[in-house]
Amino acid sequence: MADTVREIERKYEAVDGAGPARLPDLTRAAPVAGVRARGVVELDAVYYDTADRRLLAAGITLRRRTGGSDAGWHLKLPVAPGVRDEVRAPLTVARVPRALTSLVRSRVRGAPLAPVARIGTRREISELVGGDGSVLAEVAVDAVTAGDVSWAEIEVELAEGTDPALFDALEPRLRKAGLRPARSGSKLARALGSAGAPAEAVPLPGDAGGHVLAYVREQVEAVVALDPGARRGTEDAVHQMRVATRRLRSAFRTYGKVLDRRVTDPIGVELRWLAGELGIDRDREVLVARLRERLDELPRALVRGPVRARLRVWSARSGAEARRRLTATLDGPRYLALLDALDALVADPPLLPGAARRPEKVLARAVRRDCGRLSVRVEHALATAPGQERDRALHDARKAAKRARYAAEAAAPALGKDARRLARRMKAVQTVLGDHQDSVLARGALRTLAAQAEGAGEPTFTYGLLYGREEARAGEDERGLPGVWGEGVGA
Repeated sequence: MADTVREIERKYEAVDGAGPARLPDLTRAAPVAGVRARGVVELDAVYYDTADRRLLAAGITLRRRTGGSDAGWHLKLPVAPGVRDEVRAPLTVARVPRALTSLVRSRVRGAPLAPVARIGTRREISELVGGDGSVLAEVAVDAVTAGDVSWAEIEVELAEGTDPALFDALEPRLRKAGLRPARSGSKLARALGSAGAPAEAVPLPGDAGGHVLAYVREQVEAVVALDPGARRGTEDAVHQMRVATRRLRSAFRTYGKVLDRRVTDPIGVELRWLAGELGIDRDREVLVARLRERLDELPRALVRGPVRARLRVWSARSGAEARRRLTATLDGPRYLALLDALDALVADPPLLPGAARRPEKVLARAVRRDCGRLSVRVEHALATAPGQERDRALHDARKAAKRARYAAEAAAPALGKDARRLARRMKAVQTVLGDHQDSVLARGALRTLAAQAEGAGEPTFTYGLLYGREEARAGEDERGLPGVWGEGVGA
């Protein structure tokens, strides 16, 4: 079983790169009141990666480490600069645990993981404590050896709940002592000679093709990077991964004058499948949160029967099934084949003649075309009589609003503030239509829950009351849409 620890740290090295890294007196850096020595430990770590270093390229490290209080398998996943999630598994197995290999599958695909480096560390540990005796941070002075290379560095890792402003309080004293932020983000990168290597130059988009490809690459990387979070149930990871798949599909359809749809359409079909699989659990989460919020709005006297308990049981059952299905999807060959197809697309993009044209013309025309499609759908929905047909028409308009929004977002680097303003207006339209669709789904769930309650001999009054409120909310959205749409058209 794997546990996760959020790691917030900064790493320092001696300015000359040769002398030892020494810890200066930090007791005068507020709010540090004292430094407590915790002893010395010997650490031995074997790092794993693919032959072409795919994990290292993504800022991920995977190691088997002995020594210290946290001996075990460690997988470090980047979250933000200086912030990583360390997923840990015990040393009970000699090969990389399955719980960790699944979290890097979107990166390694079928490539084997093998040892790439062995690093030994003699670590002198100290704790920075506050005036009340609480631990603010752990400071490690490391003497590191990797083969015939050795160096020294200092790591400052915040304790849980410590304000990151502590880093800024400590840094002047560390710099005064001849230390600077380390050029390498990890020991492995330095051991393999990656420390200080210049980043590969990425050409700035110039023509329409450059802008579209930059956007496509960004979304492909988002799908791959969000995969571990989706597997772990990290907050919003599934939703953001689904959004990335939708943005890719929209880009393929919107910018068909740039990328050949004979190539992108089959990938779009697979992206639609993946978005649907990701949406099962996400839609359940949104629906349950909405129903709980509506329940909380009711006076206690109007909540009759075990409504909350039934909602909780229904959510748990459907959630467990959704999680199993999502895991199977992300472990399946169809998903991995899709990732390979996306990699091949960005490596050898199927550019059309329109890709070489000026972005101001090609992208603007594509955005206007998507806005025109949205206009037709909104007007059709507003002209449709209330009922299921209007619900379907409004849902179609919502999908068109998303496409127009994503088109504007993709074009924003080329078209500037007008595209950004349009994207904001389209998001407002999408929000109203999204709330309406959520109401449609909520009413369907309430019918199901009411039928289950009736079969168990429970009161169904509250379900009917919630249904009526959702119906009224949908009516408000429908009446408010013309105003929001009018603002969007005027953008």
